[in-house]
Amino acid sequence: MDQIMQQILNGLTIGSIYALIALGYTMIYGIMKLINFAHGEIFMLGAYMSYVAMARFKWPFVMALIFSMVVCGFIGFLIEKIAYRPLRNSTRISALITAIGMSLLLQNLVMRYFGADIIALPPVELFQSIKIGNVVISGNQIVIFTVTIILLILLQFIVYHTNFGRAMRAVSTDSEAASLMGINVNRTITITFVIGSVLAAAAGTLVANYYNNITPLMGVARGLKAFIAAVFGGVGLLHGAVFGGFFIGALETAIAITPFTMWRDAVVYFILILILIIKPTGLFGKKGDQKV
Repeated sequence: MDQIMQQILNGLTIGSIYALIALGYTMIYGIMKLINFAHGEIFMLGAYMSYVAMARFKWPFVMALIFSMVVCGFIGFLIEKIAYRPLRNSTRISALITAIGMSLLLQNLVMRYFGADIIALPPVELFQSIKIGNVVISGNQIVIFTVTIILLILLQFIVYHTNFGRAMRAVSTDSEAASLMGINVNRTITITFVIGSVLAAAAGTLVANYYNNITPLMGVARGLKAFIAAVFGGVGLLHGAVFGGFFIGALETAIAITPFTMWRDAVVYFILILILIIKPTGLFGKKGDQKV
């Protein structure tokens, strides 16, 4: 029983990371119907920015987290303005190719300036571990849960209780009608990109602090799994992305304790194929749903 509880805790830890990344995917898709495949690289950049802050500037973790979120938010702003906005009225395949190209560009820029090798980070533990019976909640897991809960609450407040959130939902439903109602569509889309990038940067910082190492390719697999989580829950739906993230995290952890550990990634990718065949709109999605 203790082992099961420990694995559930580990699953929630991984799921928290996937949920934060998946929210960026689902927000961007919900507002402009674009799968931003460079989003995993924003997650990776967040990890590297936290490394710069903690290892080179000697800043504490909280300062590193804020620094990472600010820098990646600005990078998200630049990506939307330079790479995606000119293609907004182009075909979807053009935007998709641009997103893949941006992903490769960010990877290679990081390799150019930081190298392609794995970089070790100094261990940081803000809280003491908590032991309940034989179940151990590490200090880093407490940090992940705390930051994730705070960010999810803030995002829910922004989307459902602010004028900007109403603008987001209006643009998601009908951008032309929203524009006629006086909503600045370009600004709304740009800020949505910034928010998604901030969430991905937070996830990158948390992963870097949890595993104490970073690599330029760390965003590829995690970004793809977060995309699968968004699709599973219903891409464009916030609660779907959160549920999908925790589901994929729990599924990975459950498989890891079986003799079929090597099949862990294959099962996750099979989930994507299955959901696209059986229910392409995702678990919570349906025609006519509000997408943000």
